[in-house]
Amino acid sequence: MLIWTTIKIALRSMMANKLRAILTMLGMIIGVAAVIAMMALGNGAKQHILGWVSRMGKNTITVFPHNPKLPSVLNGSPDPLSISDAIAILNIPGVKAVSPVVASNEPVKWGGNFTNCNTIGVAPTWIHIHSFKIQEGRNFTDFDVRDMASVAVIGPETAERLFGSQDPLDRKITVGTVRFQVIGVLVPKGRHGWFDPDNQVLIPYTTAMTNLLGRSVALNHIDLQVEHAADLDPVQAKIETLLRRRHSLIYGDEDDFWISNQLQVLRMANRIGGAFTMFLGSVAGISLLVGGIGIMNIMLVTVAERTREIGIRKAIGARERDIMRQFLVEAALISILGGLVGVAAGVTAAHYVHFRNFSGQVQPSMAVLALSISAGIGLFFGYYPAQRAAKLNPIEALRYE
Repeated sequence: MLIWTTIKIALRSMMANKLRAILTMLGMIIGVAAVIAMMALGNGAKQHILGWVSRMGKNTITVFPHNPKLPSVLNGSPDPLSISDAIAILNIPGVKAVSPVVASNEPVKWGGNFTNCNTIGVAPTWIHIHSFKIQEGRNFTDFDVRDMASVAVIGPETAERLFGSQDPLDRKITVGTVRFQVIGVLVPKGRHGWFDPDNQVLIPYTTAMTNLLGRSVALNHIDLQVEHAADLDPVQAKIETLLRRRHSLIYGDEDDFWISNQLQVLRMANRIGGAFTMFLGSVAGISLLVGGIGIMNIMLVTVAERTREIGIRKAIGARERDIMRQFLVEAALISILGGLVGVAAGVTAAHYVHFRNFSGQVQPSMAVLALSISAGIGLFFGYYPAQRAAKLNPIEALRYE
């Protein structure tokens, strides 16, 4: 009953100065709305990155031919990964599929149309490893790889640039200086940063290494997929052991290769996305501090205006803690009401504001956190004015005009 009475007194005081109360709450409204909107934007960016990594394959591992820990002059033999390394990795228990990869950026022409895109020499398994699907036509086969066939599967953006509305299947395109027959078109995945999986040409890696790029054993990397997510780290350890043995590395030698698995990429993306979200929230949180300073300023004015009232309350028996409670509740109430309106504004802003390929994603914990912070700020910045009111001398307060 005492708390409810205190709340009613605080509400009555706010209603007596509506404009001042609204202007004071405005700082908290803007602060909470900014925190929620910025955190939602950061969370949306993180979920977009995590979703894109997941769409590019399930339970994948990539082996690169150079170790970033080593200086380039000490980075082992040039292009140490070979086809025999890929075949050896395929025999490791738990490995589901392997694809050697050779890549280059080549001009692609058809008729009078021209485009530059990624040209990737891969095995037929590469499409399944990275969760691509064929929209039209078919994928090339192991027979095409053995026969070094001049066949290609192209991305939907490449097909659009070269053929427009025409059917690309069975047409001959020129990649670099070599002609390829288009046998399939991929389902769109969507661009992510500098990498555009929709603008690429996939060809058998044997054809790329002999007819197009002129390299007999050098691979850009080896992509593979394991049976289960729980196998990622154990299989990676087995690959490291296998490649160290095949590359004649002795104890103490640094690896002349580098291995990354999807779990590591997801963890890193999650950490970076979380840090980005907290950074944006912290920057927006500065406006909450400004709102808190506004609350302190207004509460000091309120104490000065109600000095005589405080003296009367003390004269008829009100204790210091009763006076302090009254002003603390009023400060907290201004902050919480402003926070509630700010939550609504922040959620609305996050819903309607879109940035590039993603929009803000609000989690319930964000609203709870923002409200808790706003209430804490109200109590923190309202404490000094409340204490000042509680410490007033009742005789001097009664004399105050």
